[in-house]
Amino acid sequence: MSSRLNELTAEFGMVERALGDPVALSDSREYARLTRRHRELLPLVTLLREQTSLEGDLAGAQELLTDPDMRELAQGEVQNIEARLAEIAAEVEVLLLPTDPDDSKNVILEIRAGAGGAEAGLFVTDLLRMYTRYAEGAGLKVNVLDANESDLGGASKVVAEVSGEFAFRAFKWERGVHRVQRVPATESQGRIHTSTVTVAVLPEAEQSEVQLDLSEVRFDVFRSQGAGGQGVNTTDSAVRAVFRAGTPDEIIVVCQDGRSQIKNKEKAIQVLASRIAERERVAREEKERSERQSQVGTGDRSEKIRTYNYPQNRVTDHRLEGENKNYPLDSVIEGQLSPVVAALARDERERQLLEMASEAQHGAA
Repeated sequence: MSSRLNELTAEFGMVERALGDPVALSDSREYARLTRRHRELLPLVTLLREQTSLEGDLAGAQELLTDPDMRELAQGEVQNIEARLAEIAAEVEVLLLPTDPDDSKNVILEIRAGAGGAEAGLFVTDLLRMYTRYAEGAGLKVNVLDANESDLGGASKVVAEVSGEFAFRAFKWERGVHRVQRVPATESQGRIHTSTVTVAVLPEAEQSEVQLDLSEVRFDVFRSQGAGGQGVNTTDSAVRAVFRAGTPDEIIVVCQDGRSQIKNKEKAIQVLASRIAERERVAREEKERSERQSQVGTGDRSEKIRTYNYPQNRVTDHRLEGENKNYPLDSVIEGQLSPVVAALARDERERQLLEMASEAQHGAA
């Protein structure tokens, strides 16, 4: 571990020096990368600096143990320092856990109605509102790229981009089937209905990650649909990108969020690349016989990561256990997802620590 810590400390020093280089300042992409890496390493380096300082204080306090007049005071100081050093060691261990390389990326968020008809479509818009508020609280921005709206105010599908620092890390736990149990507005007899919505969270692909041959993509332009203000619905600004049309590999992307056909085409290509990257990721995992399954399943009611129970004002995340899995629905649906996300991240860290401990035991054996 010490060699790894030395490597990261040295990298932090190099990043700090690079940030002061005028060359980095002139390259916005490189500057953003360096700033992001600096922010990632700073918590670890701060802990290591505190550890070094405390180790010096500990040595001084231990010397005072031989002084009869200072022994009692020194013993208390030694205990306090040793307790803090133990806390730092545990915190450092967590920070050294493997991180998701996609954490810092922007997100393509796809919310689709599953089982439940019109009620599922209404819950699509409820989830979009929830995610928009959650994103705002996290300093992120949500931009709707495409939406198939219904007459009842719901939507069969919404595609949005979530941009900002560590957008994927904030949203990656949302992948899967979300089940809602409530009395629909159209239900006259007060019966509770169960519906589902699938959520896919795709890390936005970088150009170097996907080799997209545009000769395999057909672009169609058409007039934007739905509300969009003057101009949006009177020009052929919306873009449909069809990858390998008519084949089993076909992927269709629609982008109609703005008046510019050029910008909509660029965003459609970005979304298409992200979907291709996700398809390749899933294929790799299947080839390697990964135990993980695809993000959203079939949308069947039995496949769920979370249940929103309106009559009981309770949200249950089925990936968690005990009291950690239940949260007040009225706060979660208003975008207060942070406690749920924190619990899921904590659970993942604990799992990683157990795996590391198990591997260390097997290695020692």
